[in-house]
Amino acid sequence: MERISYDLNKLTGRERHGLLLSVVGPRPIAWASTVDAQGRVNLSPYSFFNAFSTSPPIVIFSSGRRAREAGIKNTHENVLEVPEVAISVVSHEVVQQMSLTSNEYDRGINEFEKAGLTMMKSKRITPPGVAESPVVMECAVTQVIPLGREGGAGNLIISEVLLVHVDQRVLAGKSSVDTTKLDLIGRMGGNWYTRAFGDALFEIPKPGSELSIGVDSLPKAIRESDILSGNDLGKLGSLKSLPSQEEKSAIRQREGVKEVLQAVKLTDAERACQVEKLAKEWISKRLEQEALALLMSFHG
Repeated sequence: MERISYDLNKLTGRERHGLLLSVVGPRPIAWASTVDAQGRVNLSPYSFFNAFSTSPPIVIFSSGRRAREAGIKNTHENVLEVPEVAISVVSHEVVQQMSLTSNEYDRGINEFEKAGLTMMKSKRITPPGVAESPVVMECAVTQVIPLGREGGAGNLIISEVLLVHVDQRVLAGKSSVDTTKLDLIGRMGGNWYTRAFGDALFEIPKPGSELSIGVDSLPKAIRESDILSGNDLGKLGSLKSLPSQEEKSAIRQREGVKEVLQAVKLTDAERACQVEKLAKEWISKRLEQEALALLMSFHG
């Protein structure tokens, strides 16, 4: 793999922006609604956003300084006056309206009205949430940390979540949300977005308290296979134990395996290729333990 290295201090602000936002993604979007001291509402999306703590429940998003005059944005001005923010998540159903609210309208212009959205009255804070969003968080802004004074410099808006309003249709239990029903949007580089829905979603079981064997426990021939991918090796390395001698002996007698191992017309290299292809197929079917038993019955 050949790489090109970039010294970010030698890039223009636009080039740094394009590079970082292209490689750090997908990024969740904070659809942040705020009010100024006069009670005027502002709504704007920010993809420098994430959750950083659950005790206390803290979310942070960053409002960057404008590239030209390095001035702060309306959201930033508002939270300095009224330290509250309603953060609504962005589903595919409203992604175009979300994009519309990213326009740099003058302060005092209500983006809810510009985008044809409904203001949902909050219970503990003044800013309204987006009624069309499946999840809205009412937050108290606890701190604003400027990261610089030039155009493009971020300002971290640290907020404590006070209330979370969840559409019942996306609930999976008493206090859990069904990820497959949220249909959330993530921000990529340039004009690109990604949709967390359907085949784009997949599960990876967490390792748990029992340690995994690790890829380094696999025989060298398996680790250096041209057929098994890094993900395949990762799945094998996530197993809790190496196969026993009994498991390896049993797998050699399985239909389809026995024929490959005993085929006289195959060279050792061809046999290894057939074994690894079969193991890869089993891994794709979540038969990792059997796949490793097969591989180790051949490669030892």
